[in-house]
Amino acid sequence: MRLIMSLVLCGVVALAVAALFIRQPGTAGVVLLCALAGAAAARLWPTRRTSNLASSSLPTTVLSGTGNAKQMASAVASSLSEVLPAHELLEAMLHSMREGLLVVDADMRVLVSNPAAGEIFGVSADATLNARRLTDLTHNQAVLTAFSAALLRGERVAVKVETAEADKRAFDLRVAPFEPRAASDRKVRGAIGVFFDITRLERLERVRQEFLSNVSHELRTPLTAIRTFVETLEASALDDPTHNRRFLSIIDRNAARMHTLIDDILELSAIEAGTVTVERASVPLRSLVNEVFAALAAQATERGVELHNEIGADVFVQADARRLEQMLTNLTDNAIKFNRADGSVRVRYERHGARARITVADTGEGIAPEHIRRIFERFYRVDRARSRALGGTGLGLAIVKHLARAHGGETSVQSTLGAGSTFTIELPHDG
Repeated sequence: MRLIMSLVLCGVVALAVAALFIRQPGTAGVVLLCALAGAAAARLWPTRRTSNLASSSLPTTVLSGTGNAKQMASAVASSLSEVLPAHELLEAMLHSMREGLLVVDADMRVLVSNPAAGEIFGVSADATLNARRLTDLTHNQAVLTAFSAALLRGERVAVKVETAEADKRAFDLRVAPFEPRAASDRKVRGAIGVFFDITRLERLERVRQEFLSNVSHELRTPLTAIRTFVETLEASALDDPTHNRRFLSIIDRNAARMHTLIDDILELSAIEAGTVTVERASVPLRSLVNEVFAALAAQATERGVELHNEIGADVFVQADARRLEQMLTNLTDNAIKFNRADGSVRVRYERHGARARITVADTGEGIAPEHIRRIFERFYRVDRARSRALGGTGLGLAIVKHLARAHGGETSVQSTLGAGSTFTIELPHDG
């Protein structure tokens, strides 16, 4: 247990060194924290010097928080040097770092590296980068240019690096030169680079940008229609009984579409944020489906689609009744909208091991295979023009997916072009 705690503390020290290196705000606070971590490590590590260390203490500047960052970093290093040899401390720090660290000499030959750097450059865990030239490890121009700038011009460089592999990763690379302490000798002897993995942040940023782009696009269409017909009414059609009611009807329809879209966005955001609670209870499934059908009966009749509830009266599922109704409403609504004339929608239930499966099958045109894997994404539509014409927001299936996961379940779809689609909600059974 002491060994584990010590390695963890060494990892904290490594992060402090990285913070000093890139000169980010809050460095003094980080170093102070690591100074205390060093003191704790000195107490935990079982070595021959424990008895001597017990009577010693860290410098007052560290414990009191006074002094600058360099003084506190020096105090940390001095304290830890009493705990274990410097080479063992360095090795523990390098292995515990999640960031890739690379030190090269003036000829771009690797002097020091850690396992995280080896992973970045595709080197197995039992191999090493040491003594290999950087140009042999990678042809990424961003990496080579950053290290060259540090070596040739003594510059500190920050650059974004992306790997070329299929599962592309992104890194924030910070490179700084090694300069000798002697004031008379200004020759750069080497450079140190730290790779900070920002892949997840990049993906989240892309999702955010796509979401904002989709929202603005979806809102622009009804807003444009509303403004156009309002201007038409103001200009000449306000007193025209032939057209004014039709224009007002179009304005009302587009305003309702915007309202539905905003409601769906807020609903999906709350679900993804985990603020939506799921209160499971024993739900009579047949009667719940009947309520869904009753709410959508007028829409189904208008499109000539028959609704069939094929669930037995004795079927109960463990679910949040309101959320399950919301899922079934979204799926049935889609099944009606994208069905063919004189088609049908059938809702069925089956027990599959410890899971309950509820299926909503339609007789529509089906979904092409290339669209299947993306059908549950936000704002994804197979036929954008038709979906908008039918009043869809592109968020219904995403809401179904997240609500099913909130229940501990999952969603899926099977489809054949020209023969229809079957959407499945799979939930844990009550046992």
